[in-house]
Amino acid sequence: MTIYATLPYRTPLIKESGDRALQTSTQEPGLRESSGPFLDYLETWQQSLASASLAELILSAGGPEHVGIFCVDVINGFCHEGPLHSDRVKGIIAPIRQLFTAAYAAGVRNFVLPQDTHSPHAAEFAAYPPHCIRDTSESQTVPELAELPFAASFTIFPKNAVHAGVGTPLNAWLDAHPEITHFIVVGDCTDICAYHLALHLKFRANAADRPDTVLIPVECVDTYDTPLAVAQQLGIPAHPADLYHTLFLYSMAQNGVRIVRDLR
Repeated sequence: MTIYATLPYRTPLIKESGDRALQTSTQEPGLRESSGPFLDYLETWQQSLASASLAELILSAGGPEHVGIFCVDVINGFCHEGPLHSDRVKGIIAPIRQLFTAAYAAGVRNFVLPQDTHSPHAAEFAAYPPHCIRDTSESQTVPELAELPFAASFTIFPKNAVHAGVGTPLNAWLDAHPEITHFIVVGDCTDICAYHLALHLKFRANAADRPDTVLIPVECVDTYDTPLAVAQQLGIPAHPADLYHTLFLYSMAQNGVRIVRDLR
């Protein structure tokens, strides 16, 4: 998948003298050297993630009425068609469908789906190509989820930005459902919309001194890939999916989101 985005970049001003800047560049280790040990650690961290039990999560919540599944942007425009669709993202549909089915069978009834439904001239299109415009098939829930027998119970929130908590009814819905204390976040992208949604739910709980659980099963989130060679050929920013996926999972874990390999 190729993302046809043109992002503005600025070169930071160097306030030091040329000699000082040169001295710093020759004495300090480069990014590759300084980050290498951490990247090794990051890879080990991800490989060591444990699986979790859906039944145990529901039990710890006190019942299925206290559990909500929040599925962001699992729509045609990121999975099946359009300039931002990705085979990697398409790959999360099957495990999400499995999770939905198992959760519903266990009594979970809160399925919240924030989804890109952009205006035709969305400001976001300055950073990303036009995508998922309202009243187009790109903005629709993927059929693999829409055809589930309980899909009529989904709560779908259109959004016009990557953040599901800005300019949507999400916060009002959360206020109206204080009984939900365990939030399962799935969808795409790991480093964009899923990231903002998970942290929003966690930080919102923190602000209210609520010890809510926000959980991400890794098999149910992913991001797109724009390899460096492709990016250089097209003159667009590179987006190494494996690195971004793992790094942003780790960032969420640092901020109190529970990261598990899968949820069965």
